[in-house]
Amino acid sequence: MSLKLRVIAAAATLAAAASATAEPYRIIVPLTPDDEGAMARLINYDTGASIDSVLVTEGAAVFTGDIDEPILARVVVDGTRIPGFVLESGTIARSKEGDFFGTMLNDQMRSFSQEMKTLAYAFSQAPTDGEKAEIYKKYNAALDSAIAENADNVLGLFYFLQSDASQLDAPGLREQLAKYPEFAKSQRVQGLLATAQKREATSVGQKFVDFEVTYDGKTSRLSDYVGKGNYTLVDFWASWCGPCIRQTAVLKDIYNKYKDKGLEVLGVAVWDKPEDTKRAIEQHELPWPCIIDAQTIPTDLYGISGIPCIILFGPDGTIISRDKQDDDLRADVDAAMSRK
Repeated sequence: MSLKLRVIAAAATLAAAASATAEPYRIIVPLTPDDEGAMARLINYDTGASIDSVLVTEGAAVFTGDIDEPILARVVVDGTRIPGFVLESGTIARSKEGDFFGTMLNDQMRSFSQEMKTLAYAFSQAPTDGEKAEIYKKYNAALDSAIAENADNVLGLFYFLQSDASQLDAPGLREQLAKYPEFAKSQRVQGLLATAQKREATSVGQKFVDFEVTYDGKTSRLSDYVGKGNYTLVDFWASWCGPCIRQTAVLKDIYNKYKDKGLEVLGVAVWDKPEDTKRAIEQHELPWPCIIDAQTIPTDLYGISGIPCIILFGPDGTIISRDKQDDDLRADVDAAMSRK
């Protein structure tokens, strides 16, 4: 056998031996007596793919297996999501406080989480706005430092996802990914970028993007209401969303002020059950039309990651204002209607 072949064979033998002796993972998640017999699933936090499932027995969900390299994971029990952790070789347990510990990366995550909780508590107890601002700066600085220090491992990705990355506009997010190119491989991060790009394409100054929703045998389109010569205020909302319901008072004031001056208001119910939407419309006496059961159709198109999302469209369908609430929303509508 040639020297080259002997080297390759030796390398293969070493790799096989390392694989054979690698420590498997064991995850112990204590649960309540009410969870006994429930199905617990181990999920890839980034992709959402199911890794394993077990029944809860003797007060815990216990997962065992092998992992090639650390990944972010979470456990879901009958639909209830438990906070994320790092799936890596070794025994991983969950504390009474909810943190995971027992392996290197999880211990690091737990220590950092406790540091951030301390800062968050100090922020809540700070007596002045100035002191709150200083603590807030410390919080963000600590998070930025943790991301930079772990840019080459899954902890950095986890911290990045916990940061304000989801609120960044497309240029800001692209700038961050140029700084941390490893994070761009994450499906969650790719989703954030896609959403930011949709938000960019439907920002102030852009024309509306049409969509259609069929419910109860009737098809409704955004273009049935927008781009028809009037200013149109469109509220993307859901019945279960507290902030959405609070904004209905603001929308009613705006509607009553301008309904006879050419302003239209339209509700678009997203991420909601139709029966709950209709009940909320009746309960809160919403006088404007509503597109029901839109689910994710408009939120995907407009890059909406949180509701309420309220958009003011001009007479030709150009977006005049987006993502404003309360007095900021009133001011934008007042300014637009004063030009009418």
